[in-house]
Amino acid sequence: MGSRNRLCRIAALRVLLAVWLGWNVPVMAQIAADEEENDGSDKAYEQISLLTEVMELVRQSYVDKDKIDYETLVNGALHGMVQALDPYSQFMEPKLFSEMRQETEGQYGGIGVVIGLKDGILTIIAPMEDTPGFRAGLLAGDKIIEINGESTSGITLQEAVDKLRGEKGTKVTIKVAREGADAQTVEIVRDDIKIQSVKDAQFVTDKIGYMRITQFNNPTADALREGVEKLLDDGMDAFVLDLRNNPGGLLDSAIEVSSLFLKRGKPVVSTRGRRRSQSVDYRSRGRKHYEGFEMVILVNHGSASASEIVAGALQDHKRAILLGERTFGKGSVQTVLPLDNGAALRLTTAKYYTPSDRVIHDRGIEPDVVVPMTPQQWRQILQKRGEPQTEEVKKELLELDLQLRRAIDVLKGVRILRTERGGGRSEG
Repeated sequence: MGSRNRLCRIAALRVLLAVWLGWNVPVMAQIAADEEENDGSDKAYEQISLLTEVMELVRQSYVDKDKIDYETLVNGALHGMVQALDPYSQFMEPKLFSEMRQETEGQYGGIGVVIGLKDGILTIIAPMEDTPGFRAGLLAGDKIIEINGESTSGITLQEAVDKLRGEKGTKVTIKVAREGADAQTVEIVRDDIKIQSVKDAQFVTDKIGYMRITQFNNPTADALREGVEKLLDDGMDAFVLDLRNNPGGLLDSAIEVSSLFLKRGKPVVSTRGRRRSQSVDYRSRGRKHYEGFEMVILVNHGSASASEIVAGALQDHKRAILLGERTFGKGSVQTVLPLDNGAALRLTTAKYYTPSDRVIHDRGIEPDVVVPMTPQQWRQILQKRGEPQTEEVKKELLELDLQLRRAIDVLKGVRILRTERGGGRSEG
């Protein structure tokens, strides 16, 4: 009798599903189109039928009755379905989607690190400068193995973000594992995250200018332009742009920064997805372009997303020499797709490609000149950056920074070989 009732419920669910698909014309059309394209091994109706059968078996036999309502089971299935795709795609229930929209409209408290899943492990892509995480000594590549005493094994990115964020002044405890060192537990006080994206416009040696971009946001390109102009006015004839430990930011900002150093109309980056609408080519724009000086761009494992777009574009156009270590490899586009019940999908819909057709995602950008640095060397540099930047401290920083010193050597070598190009500024 129980088996007959279960079969009846499964049949009823299948009927309801068939009715829903019949009324949902776009879904029905897509299923039909997909089944025409595949080789016959991917049967939509058979797999959906399996899903309904499993759901009813769970409802009939699972031990805890309070966990088997249809909403809980369907949401769990959707979470698992989307999470299996990649670390950046996510099913967001209505409450979470509402919270996400509120966060994008205002400030939030946090520790100031950009995180990702690398080989399934929660990993710090880069700490943001002048934030609690940066001041606590967290480094790019650190593995977060616990948050508030709970293991991060199997955690999703959004779950990790939710645990790390909180009201200003509250505390969070994380345990990090670092290559070549014992795991350590760090208690961090959350704060409002405010980022100065462009820093340290200066000369590192005779006529070689230097600037750092810590993150790509709306004011970044204008601030960089102002710094370059000042350095040029003071006689700069070569330039080091530091994108190390820069976790990325806005795509539009990356295009604006690339446009400062490329002639108008040059390809910067393209996105490609399965749909034609997801494939877009982005080109340099604007009127002012700086081409009259040699450039080195510094990158490392903490350079991600927008940093990789800029580095890849200027490397492909041979506008800059890349020096340092292979970048992180975060080059995918996530689109938020709202659903009728107030939930939403954050879905990876495209990947970034450099002008020479190199895919960034999971591969990163290889530098022209490889100069590795250890976490211990980086810790010394970050500690020194936290001190008042006197002339003596700047000299000590340069002595500690092997990659920057090698960049200076490269530019001095290029300077000897190049022919004179005029005043160092041009308009395209």
